[in-house]
Amino acid sequence: MGLTKQFSHLTAVEDLNLQVPRGTLYGFLGPNGAGKSTTIRMLLGLIKPTRGSIRLFNLDLTQHRLEILRKVGSLVETPSYYEHLTAYENLEITRKILQLPKKEIDKALDIVKLSPYKDKKVKHFSLGMKQRLGLAQALLGDRELLLLDEPTNGLDPAGVREIRELIKSLPEMMGATVLISSHILSEIELVADHIGIIHRGKLLFQGPIHQLKTLGKKEIVIKAHPIPQAAEFLIRTGYDVTVNKGMIYLTGENVDPEALTRELIWHGFEVAHISENLNNLEDIFLSLTGEAC
Repeated sequence: MGLTKQFSHLTAVEDLNLQVPRGTLYGFLGPNGAGKSTTIRMLLGLIKPTRGSIRLFNLDLTQHRLEILRKVGSLVETPSYYEHLTAYENLEITRKILQLPKKEIDKALDIVKLSPYKDKKVKHFSLGMKQRLGLAQALLGDRELLLLDEPTNGLDPAGVREIRELIKSLPEMMGATVLISSHILSEIELVADHIGIIHRGKLLFQGPIHQLKTLGKKEIVIKAHPIPQAAEFLIRTGYDVTVNKGMIYLTGENVDPEALTRELIWHGFEVAHISENLNNLEDIFLSLTGEAC
């Protein structure tokens, strides 16, 4: 709560109150340099906050660090491996450190669909396979919380889709809570049910992703005759109106298309078409941060 991290004169994270509901897939979205990686490193105990506290599983991280981190798996940037060892041998090193049963390796490899390649040396793996191996490493030991920092970075489109579908399956398959950071809005929109938007170290929004969509202004598309007079009437009524290619585009809050249709007809206009455009998340993000994502 109230998490703040300062590096000399730079405030990387300021008064952050991140609330991740158990069992959700939480998308942590923000431009590069917004404070996502710094936040994840604080959650993992890799760096200490300047101010504020961290509570995971209703326990304070400072007082119960080892107990908490046994339940947390992470994939931070591109993981490092012993390239001359096989996938299985790399996971065996982690398993011994964590003192887990050997069956955990096969279980993790099966989840990330690397079982057929477990005896293949990592130096022959594609980047996508290495990311899947990193996920397997994060999954060792039935982790309750997974922190994934930009897990699709550098992957080709096929690799991105592969990792995305795997991550989407984790809450249901393992009962785990997943926090995934990204600077790409479309990626978060495809996987997350909850979202937090961070910009210049400050949390601008967090909540269910459907709630974010309600923040934008509704756009109504109208074809009414005669167009110039209909547009002028709507402007006089107080709507924000633009005309493009024979269509009237109207934006505003609490706009009811049915009531609008009745109003136009009542004033003598012929309404040939009226529809409602869904709120564009990119526009909402832009209005919150002032930057595209």
